[in-house]
Amino acid sequence: MTALSPATPQLAVTGAEAEAAPVQRAPSAADSRRPRGERVHISHVLFALPALAFFAIFALLPLLGVVVLSFTSWNGIGAIQFTGLTSWAETLTRSTTWQGLGLVLIMIVATWLLQTPLSILLGTFLAGQQRYRNVLAVLYFLPLLLSSAAIAITFKSLLDPNFGLATGLDMPLLKQNWLGDPVLVWGVLLFIIAWQFIPFHTLIYQGAVSQIPQSMYEAAQIDGAGRVRQFFSITLPQLKYTLITSSTLMVVGALTYFDIIFVLTQGGPGVATRILPLDMYLTGFRGNEMGVASALAVMLVVIGLGLALGVQRLGGKDASASQMEGA
Repeated sequence: MTALSPATPQLAVTGAEAEAAPVQRAPSAADSRRPRGERVHISHVLFALPALAFFAIFALLPLLGVVVLSFTSWNGIGAIQFTGLTSWAETLTRSTTWQGLGLVLIMIVATWLLQTPLSILLGTFLAGQQRYRNVLAVLYFLPLLLSSAAIAITFKSLLDPNFGLATGLDMPLLKQNWLGDPVLVWGVLLFIIAWQFIPFHTLIYQGAVSQIPQSMYEAAQIDGAGRVRQFFSITLPQLKYTLITSSTLMVVGALTYFDIIFVLTQGGPGVATRILPLDMYLTGFRGNEMGVASALAVMLVVIGLGLALGVQRLGGKDASASQMEGA
């Protein structure tokens, strides 16, 4: 038997243990030069590159082109001439710009006040365990599957005072100039928008309410709280971050209401419904003022980003936290 030195102990390894032992690859020179955390970060960046490239090509580049066009005077056909702040000066001094901005702000506030309470109530109702509520959820979701232009054409035909629903049902109440009155037309627009988009926000709230632990409601029932008290003390506080997300989508979405208004009223009667997105389109493609229209587009982007960030700030610094923080 060979004597072993105390400084270099050796262990006897059987054949089975040698086969079971994992084979470790010696680190390469490239691996040894980079820390492990840096290698993981580089792999994450590589996976994100396709999405970043798609976003840059189809979002950032067009936005950059619109910013550049806002400093030009172009009719959409001839040569592009850089004129500095001329288009911006004309945009900011036009009365239709500020009127369109005021109308779009009214649209944001009115649609939020109309859609949010109904969406929360419907989402809470559909979060129940009864089977018939699942059927109702599918039926409520159907308007969202329809085209906005098709919805506008349908309502325009139904509300026609001479050939629409009023004549077919012989109802004098419906025989009004719904789309020709500056007040009634806003009621029609808000009703159509709410009818189409409340199902989407209802689905968001339904999923959020379903995630609230039942133990919280059981504890409230033991304390003697009724359904109304449970709703205001448990459901609404737990929907805080869902409310922020839904409100952000509503606010940004109100800046894109173009197709419904264009098909239904084309900005009329007069300029009663010529909100800023519609004004941008009419200025660029009917007035052939691409520089001014590009400036309006940049204004819409800035307003949308500002409002979205403002709504997100309402959720606090930890807006990404779990809504079940009190569970």
